[in-house]
Amino acid sequence: MYYHTMIDEVIKSVDYKPLKVSSSAFHEGGLIPAKYTCDGDNVNPPLDITGFPAETKSLAIVLEDPDAPIRPWLHWLAWDIQIARHIKEARIMEAEGRNDFGEYNYLGPCPPTAVDLYYFRVFALDTFLNLPVDISKRDLQRNMNEHIIGFGETMGVYKRR
Repeated sequence: MYYHTMIDEVIKSVDYKPLKVSSSAFHEGGLIPAKYTCDGDNVNPPLDITGFPAETKSLAIVLEDPDAPIRPWLHWLAWDIQIARHIKEARIMEAEGRNDFGEYNYLGPCPPTAVDLYYFRVFALDTFLNLPVDISKRDLQRNMNEHIIGFGETMGVYKRR
């Protein structure tokens, strides 16, 4: 299943180096453990990222559920992250924006009924964005568009207990 968001348009419009994004908590396309969802501790899973371009100054992460009933649902929006090959679970981020729950932090998978897909998208940027925390996903995309030099994602699935 392919879904279309503004992030897809951003990625199509820039020349970037592919990043390898994975998690030790789940395999690509595999079940996200409950610990990282609304049924558990609701903390971000660990993420491993490799392949940064030499010019990378910061990272941004977007977590979305494209299967949400109305539109893709934003679970996490973080930027100005120090370059790290490993993002620890339950990490406090440098800057986090408002997700679609109206919160300014990670809120994990919490599908109402069916199995949903969750895309953890990581962007390598050639700058720090220094944006206010009240920005939207659209604002983040607009501000990072000209600074994306690397991109990668991993996908997991989850169904409520």
